[in-house]
Amino acid sequence: MSTTDTVRTATTDLRREQRGWYFYDWACSVYSTSVLTVFLGPYLTAVAKAAADADGFVHPLGIPVRAGSFFAYCVSASVIVSIVVMPLVGAAADRTGRKKPLLAACAYVGATATTGLFFLSGDRYLLGGLLLIVANSSVAVSMVVYNSYLPQIAPPEDRDRVSSRGWAFGYAAGSSMLIVNLVLFTAHDSFGVSESVAVRICLASAGLWWGAFTLVPLKRLHDRRTASAAPAVHGWRQLASTVRDMRGKPLTLAFLLAYLIYNDGIQTVISQASVYGSEELGLSQSTLITAVLMVQVLAVAGALGMGRLARAYGAKRTILGSLVAWTVTLAAGYFLPAGAPVWFFVLAAGIGLVLGGSQALSRSLFSHLVPPGKEAEYFSAYEMSDRGMSWLGPLLFGVTYQLTGSYRDAIISLVAFFVIGFALLVRVPVRRAIHDAGNPVPEMI
Repeated sequence: MSTTDTVRTATTDLRREQRGWYFYDWACSVYSTSVLTVFLGPYLTAVAKAAADADGFVHPLGIPVRAGSFFAYCVSASVIVSIVVMPLVGAAADRTGRKKPLLAACAYVGATATTGLFFLSGDRYLLGGLLLIVANSSVAVSMVVYNSYLPQIAPPEDRDRVSSRGWAFGYAAGSSMLIVNLVLFTAHDSFGVSESVAVRICLASAGLWWGAFTLVPLKRLHDRRTASAAPAVHGWRQLASTVRDMRGKPLTLAFLLAYLIYNDGIQTVISQASVYGSEELGLSQSTLITAVLMVQVLAVAGALGMGRLARAYGAKRTILGSLVAWTVTLAAGYFLPAGAPVWFFVLAAGIGLVLGGSQALSRSLFSHLVPPGKEAEYFSAYEMSDRGMSWLGPLLFGVTYQLTGSYRDAIISLVAFFVIGFALLVRVPVRRAIHDAGNPVPEMI
């Protein structure tokens, strides 16, 4: 075989891996959209209230918990579990090179737990809480392994495109399944099922989708075996080593700090927008669900469009532009009139157009700052910094509302995350950071 044929074959194999890699976003994003964002919170809260005592409390492990807070506490518990497990899985992936078995284990534990939500009925709030913790921590840990493939399947000059397409696949999947679920939910009588059963079918279908489409990346991705085969028990020791290693790469650490702050703002806007819409603007549940669907659809176009902008202007400049757009969107949200769904849809459109791209380009830019051979380890720290700080935005939102009694003041307070994140990111010399990490510097970054 000639050199040209060898190169052509290698390129074809890499493209095939990339297409397989996209499908894990396609597989697991349905969980985030249909389960976590739309259906599970209200349904699990209703189940907890059905199990509550006369004072409105449930008592998991003998601890009095207000039923309306049970879902939030379970999400927080899942964050803690994922933070504990992430460094163990990240170290195992890098030391053994056996990423596919780890990705499969995380995916199918999470998919099984999600499918099991079909049995969440009556007053089984503890079952729902346990399955939520397992599923939510599984998807978080699986993303460590999934993201660590990016530097291996895409050359530096191609990562923005590949990362953006992955996000676009995820949002396209979320939109597709959400449309099907909403048809079932809104017309459940026509299908001969109760509203409760319709919700349980929607929850379980996300788990079946997750498990089925995970087969594609498992078939197409390749493990790159390493000489080391140290056991995963050294995960926390490896995390300490990662932190020490990052201290020797201050520019990588500086980018991670900037990302930590502005991404906390992004996650808080996503989680609190429906509260703002219902409590401050007086919008109906159907309006809010339609807005979520709009965000998913436009996020596909936004991720692809910002990927193209990154190729023309560089990932850093494009991310900075998205942070300006986030700030403008929040400022506009502050002035939205109550009872006007059209303007809320305009706000949702603005969020959708910058949501996917800002996250996808952050992932691809960080991949350039990771030393070769430490992909899963560094992406473990990337995910942990995201998850570990995800309480700051909601805390600021809640405290601002508590002090002012205004959700408008609460939503505008989140501008601080984007302003501070912009100020930190603009100071990071990404070309030097990539060079210091030992990676080739792309022509446009």
